[in-house]
Amino acid sequence: MLRVAGIDGCRLGWIAVLRDYEAQDAPPRHTLLQLPRFAELLADPGISVLAVDMPIGLPERAGAGGRGPERCVRPLLGERQSSVFSVPARAAVFCDDYGEACAAALATSDPPRKVSRQAFHLFPKIREIDAVMTPALEVRVHEVHPELAFWRLNGERAMSLPKKVKSAASMPGIEERIALLGRYGYDEAFLRQRPPSGAGRDDLIDACVNAVIAERIAQGLATPFPRAPERDARGLRMAIWA
Repeated sequence: MLRVAGIDGCRLGWIAVLRDYEAQDAPPRHTLLQLPRFAELLADPGISVLAVDMPIGLPERAGAGGRGPERCVRPLLGERQSSVFSVPARAAVFCDDYGEACAAALATSDPPRKVSRQAFHLFPKIREIDAVMTPALEVRVHEVHPELAFWRLNGERAMSLPKKVKSAASMPGIEERIALLGRYGYDEAFLRQRPPSGAGRDDLIDACVNAVIAERIAQGLATPFPRAPERDARGLRMAIWA
């Protein structure tokens, strides 16, 4: 029985969509979870692949455009490429103070670049994954990005509408993605359910598409961006899968 998870960060921790098959010819069954810690999902041996929308592998120095994965996928996403933020150096990610993070980023980037507030708010979750991640876990844990996932499922075409506008879910973009996910085994009621407390409708949709990519990874159908990933100083692969 294949069982995979698509995972997205949310305000109160993590939101995960489990996708499993009880029989070869049966449609997938989906389960929505909210958990405070990523390690709780990792501890479930029944999940063969975890596809998470969070950077894995941190550079010691950041170049223009971030890591190789960010530079590789942005040109594919057209108007959606602003959803891909540049991952700064490890020294910046491990700062708890925004001013200190900006100073560390300036000292470890070429050309010098501060970090955005949006990126800074993700640092605790990036550190959370970094604390448990090892090269040996790469067979199960993969970095994904929802907009690249939608690009892949949409015939390698970026979605035409944003799913968020001014930090709020945008229903035309959400509806566009619901229509696409309906072609990949999702029941409409599941896609339209009320998200858990602390999660947004866009978080739910992102976890759903990440679960489809997790299935593609398990089936050997997904590819990494870039095709030949670099590794960070801890030996962690830096790649976005779709």
